[in-house]
Amino acid sequence: MLPMDYQYFIGAWVYKVLRRADGEFAEFLHAEGYKTEKKRFKLFSYSPLELGRPKVWKEKALFELQRDMLILKVAFHLSEAAERFIIGLFNQQEFFLGDRFNGIDLTVSGVERLSEPMVALKSKYRATSPVVISTWEEGDKYAQYLSPKDKRYEELLKQHLVHKYDSVPGVEPLPHDFPFRFTLTSTPKSKLTTIKPYSPGESKVRGFKYHFELTAPAQLHQLILSAGMGEKNATGFGWVEPSPSVVSAPHSAKQPTNIK
Repeated sequence: MLPMDYQYFIGAWVYKVLRRADGEFAEFLHAEGYKTEKKRFKLFSYSPLELGRPKVWKEKALFELQRDMLILKVAFHLSEAAERFIIGLFNQQEFFLGDRFNGIDLTVSGVERLSEPMVALKSKYRATSPVVISTWEEGDKYAQYLSPKDKRYEELLKQHLVHKYDSVPGVEPLPHDFPFRFTLTSTPKSKLTTIKPYSPGESKVRGFKYHFELTAPAQLHQLILSAGMGEKNATGFGWVEPSPSVVSAPHSAKQPTNIK
C-alpha cells in the first residue's frame, strides 16, 4: 500500500541517491542549493509516479497498486547533478518508498534518457503535479496558496522564475523587458498535499494542476521543463510537460531521465 501523498518521499530518495555518488554535493544541494540574494533553489524536479490504475482507499489515503512496474521521470537543470544521480542509481538500486506505516519496496530495473522536448517563444503545457505559488502578507499566520485564476498569479510566477533562473551558475542575463504571458487553458484542480507526515515538520501545501500557455524567453521554457514551475519542486510539485499538441520548435530543453 502506497500513501497518496508519496511525493515528498521521492524527493528524500533523490537526495539519498545523490549521496551515494557524492555525499558532499548531496549535502550542499539539500542544505544550501543554488542561491540568489533572497532565495534558494535545488534546480531539479520529478514527475508523479505512473501507477497505472491502482485501487484507491480514500478513507485511508492509500493506493493499492495493481501493477509490478512503475515509471518516474526525473530532470536536473545542471548536467553535473544528473551525472551524480545516474552514478548513485547504479550504486544502490533497491529502496523503500513510503512513511513509517505504509510503503512499498522498489528496485530500479531500467534507466532511459528521454528525447528532448522542443519549445518556442509561446508553448502549451500541462502541469501533471500541482504547481505552488504562494504569498505572505502582513498579519498572515500562514502562506496564502494562490489559484492560477488569482490576478496576482502571473506576476508572482514570473518573479519566481526569474529568481530561479538567476540562481543558475554562470547564466547569461535575461533580455531586458522580455515578453511574459501566462494563459490558463483549463479549469484548475486544487490539491492539498501533506509534507513530512507523522513528523514534527508535518505541513500541508496547496497547489493546482492545469493546462496553460506560456509566452517567455526560451531560457525560461527550458527551466520549467528541467527544474519545475513554481515553488517546492524538490518535494514533488510543479512538474510540467509539453501538451501533446505542441509543435516542435528550434529550442530544445534539458532531457529528463526515465526510471523504471
